[in-house]
Amino acid sequence: MKGLCKLVVKMGLLTLLSAMPLSAQIAIGLDFTTFFPFYVGNTKLPAGSYKVSQTNIDSTILLIESTNSVDSVYLDITSTETEQPHPQTEVTFHKYGGVDYLNQIWVQGQSSGMQADPTKAETKAAASSSAEDHSVPAKKR
Repeated sequence: MKGLCKLVVKMGLLTLLSAMPLSAQIAIGLDFTTFFPFYVGNTKLPAGSYKVSQTNIDSTILLIESTNSVDSVYLDITSTETEQPHPQTEVTFHKYGGVDYLNQIWVQGQSSGMQADPTKAETKAAASSSAEDHSVPAKKR
C-alpha cells in the first residue's frame, strides 16, 4: 500500500512539472550596451555595458549589472511567447518622451522571451503617451 501511495505522488508531481510552461532561459548569460540611460524596475541605470544573468535556472528574477560592477539591479520577469523563434538576441525598450524602460529580453532561436513587469511610473507614462519601441543587440556569453 505504501508503495502505491509513493507511486501516485510521484506520478502527480511528474504530471504537474510537465504541465508547467517552458520559459526562456539564459543559461550562461548575455551582454548588451546602451548609449542612453534606462530604467530597470524603479532603478535608473546610466548608459553603458551590462551583463544579464538568471539568479537560478528556474528563476523569474534576473540580475542586470554593469560590466564595471558599479551598478546592478534585480528584475522580476514574466515569460512571453511568440509564434516564431526570435531571429536575434536583443534587449527591447519602451520609450515615453525621453525616458527608456527595459521591456523584453529575447534569445536567438527561442520562441519564449522575458518580459519586465511594468512599474507604476511606466504605467503612468503609458497612460499619457504611447511607447516608442526600440532594441539593442545582445550577445550570449
